[in-house]
Amino acid sequence: MPDGKRDYYEVLGVKKDADDATLKKAYRDLAKKYHPDLHPGDKEAEAKFKEASEAYAVLSDPEKRKMYDMGGHDAMNGGGGFGGFSNMNDIFSSFGDIFGDLFGGGGFGGFGGRRSGSMSSRGADLQTVIRIDFKDAVFGCKKEIEFDFKETCSSCGGNGCKKGTSPLTCPKCNGRGQVVTMQRTMLGMMQSISPCPDCNGTGKIIKEKCPDCFGRGYRRIRKRMEVNVPAGIDNGQGFKVRSFGEPGTNGGARGDLIVQVMVKESPDFERDGFDLFSIVKVPFYTMTLGGDIKIPNIDGETSYKVAAGTQSGTRVKMKGKGVPQGAFSRGDHYATLVVDVPTSLNGDMKRAIQAYKDADIRKK
Repeated sequence: MPDGKRDYYEVLGVKKDADDATLKKAYRDLAKKYHPDLHPGDKEAEAKFKEASEAYAVLSDPEKRKMYDMGGHDAMNGGGGFGGFSNMNDIFSSFGDIFGDLFGGGGFGGFGGRRSGSMSSRGADLQTVIRIDFKDAVFGCKKEIEFDFKETCSSCGGNGCKKGTSPLTCPKCNGRGQVVTMQRTMLGMMQSISPCPDCNGTGKIIKEKCPDCFGRGYRRIRKRMEVNVPAGIDNGQGFKVRSFGEPGTNGGARGDLIVQVMVKESPDFERDGFDLFSIVKVPFYTMTLGGDIKIPNIDGETSYKVAAGTQSGTRVKMKGKGVPQGAFSRGDHYATLVVDVPTSLNGDMKRAIQAYKDADIRKK
């Protein structure tokens, strides 16, 4: 393992076929056991907490989990991989819902308190679905999509205030966006931090709201745009369009738009990973005597010489005629040759076949 890292499934103590609920429960148990607030100054506990958080961040994400299952830790170190958490705030930002469930608020003790509600936060991702043809999935295409989009209000610039006014500091939380309460738990008195109810965690109060967006800072529109569908995408997979998700809060970055792809079935080809498969009917006489045929493939046609006496069910491999796998590689195409049995024969054909049959019987 790179840098002595343990297997992520081993870290969480789950099997490789564990479902999302099992992963979440395993991580919750470890997070509660090694949470730094329960072990102040304990570097070993903090390291185990970060190790479990890194494992869960990968295995709870379908795309990252697929990459990890295929290439292990090495797959996570390249472009688009997962480099771990740089600090404890990253962990709380990524898994705030889990820690909220565990500790009944916006945080737990000192570490949770670092997640100030008035700090900027990234917007949520949006999702839409498109349907494309089989060949477009193989080679990629441009596709126009339409989705609900929160556009920044041009009147207030996104701050939600009436023109000429500004937001005020919330008096209840003094602009922190959070309120602190103490509660008794089985571990003793614990500090609970939750979003301020007056400003909804923003730290700001809008006295005079923008009349165009009603203080929201955005207007919902139906947006149309063209996206590039990557070559080689398969049915059920998706791709990201950066910064077209929900707007962030307090100046935070927008989320992304996740475009889920549904691929129409092809009447000619079947797909398995990056390989294509097809069935090609060949005349009886060509299979028997040999001859040249044309095999349809995703690019057009490939010439192939059938050897005399080729049996029905013979599989032919056409290297590099499958689905693109990166910029410089493609899968293969496998064509199965089957005898095309004639359904209508004239007299000469019937007599010729009968003569063949009689000769074959005499031979035996």
